[in-house]
Amino acid sequence: MTIRLHDTMAGEIRDFVPLDPGAARVYTCGPTVYGPAHVGNFRAVLFADLLVRHLRYKGLKVTWVMNITDVDDKIIKGARAESTTIAEISDRYAELFLADMATLGIVRPDVMPRATAHIPQMVELIQKLLDGGHAYKTDDGSIFFRIASWPDYGRLARLDPEGMRVGERVESDEYGKDDVRDFALWKGPKAGEPSWDTTIGAGRPGWHIECSAMSMAYLGNTFDIHTGGVDLIFPHHTDEIAQSEAATGQKFVAYWLHNAFLQMGSQKMAKSTGNIERVADVIGRGTSPRALRLALISAHYRMSLSFGEDSLVSAGSAVDRLDALLAALAAYRSDAGNDATLPQLFAATRSAFDTALDDDLNISPALAAFFELIRELNRRIDTRMLSTADAGSAIEFLRDLDRVLGIAPAADDTLEPDLQALVDERAAARAGKDWAASDRLRVTLADRGVLVEDTRDGQRWRRA
Repeated sequence: MTIRLHDTMAGEIRDFVPLDPGAARVYTCGPTVYGPAHVGNFRAVLFADLLVRHLRYKGLKVTWVMNITDVDDKIIKGARAESTTIAEISDRYAELFLADMATLGIVRPDVMPRATAHIPQMVELIQKLLDGGHAYKTDDGSIFFRIASWPDYGRLARLDPEGMRVGERVESDEYGKDDVRDFALWKGPKAGEPSWDTTIGAGRPGWHIECSAMSMAYLGNTFDIHTGGVDLIFPHHTDEIAQSEAATGQKFVAYWLHNAFLQMGSQKMAKSTGNIERVADVIGRGTSPRALRLALISAHYRMSLSFGEDSLVSAGSAVDRLDALLAALAAYRSDAGNDATLPQLFAATRSAFDTALDDDLNISPALAAFFELIRELNRRIDTRMLSTADAGSAIEFLRDLDRVLGIAPAADDTLEPDLQALVDERAAARAGKDWAASDRLRVTLADRGVLVEDTRDGQRWRRA
């Protein structure tokens, strides 16, 4: 089945046709690193991660770029408050963001460019806009994009270009400009702010120009997919399109994909309201990282997702079922012949899984197919229908689908030597029918995060 994606620009689901056969170039708007990211921020990154994983699972060679904005009004404000540099502030929170990404099992993008390392590319882009009459300089050295020069402005957000701009990061009267609708490409130097001496004058870049310059630097003037939250449609992505296409004369992006907000307590999760949860907060209360990941990808990316204890408990139970099955399959031993119906079960599951995700990443039926397979495999273990080889094949199949989901434990997960010694000691106690020692060691291991179960195939363990 052809992969189909909802393109915000078209306002409909379209067949995904890569610009280069067999490949896909994807750009995701990354964090502005002025403070710790919250769980709601990671919904956008996890959605992009799911997209990239699925495209690769389907055989496409994907180049994924996600920027880090490390110069911004909020970063400057934070640096002032702490009497330090923007580099110190941005490095601190970028490192925390990357650590949270790893915790959530997010694939590391191929390139994670930083804005401050791409000033020359931004200057070159702005110069093209000045040369083409799409930008102008003000008395304070700032440079603005002239919206009146671009009749197609606003089509992504379905705006009337004559309307007023809202939601800008910079107040309209903070910098002088010809038209209140025009947006800053370059901000003239101000005392106490970082500034770069360039061929277009001293100053620093505006927010929107950063993503245009960095995306085109690594993906070309036109690339396949641009992702981000619905809050970025206007003004950020709208401005990206205008300045990029005005500068190059080429279409900027073939498909625009936007995810809905994460809700907590019936409100959007946002730093501005304080209605936030951080990854470390959730993990610290006992939710496993994989359960948190599952909770955040469990609803379609274009639907608002309610976040709370109920969703975390449900996701935790689902991850436990997967872990228990993988442990059971690894320990399973049987001289029975191969289950002749197993290939048919795998084929039906893969068909349902692929069909769902090919349909605009429709995750709910994909997860339903995955967990129905878990239920059926448990039944076949209980009735001893599988051979030892079948159990190995089932593990391989589950892990193949999990290349998209990313919720299974690491395939090479081994116990630390001291924990393995306790597991071995317990096995010896059971072999010697020392039930008191066996029970004591089970409790000790559970206290240290290792659950031990006894089956007809012997002792097996999994992490809590």
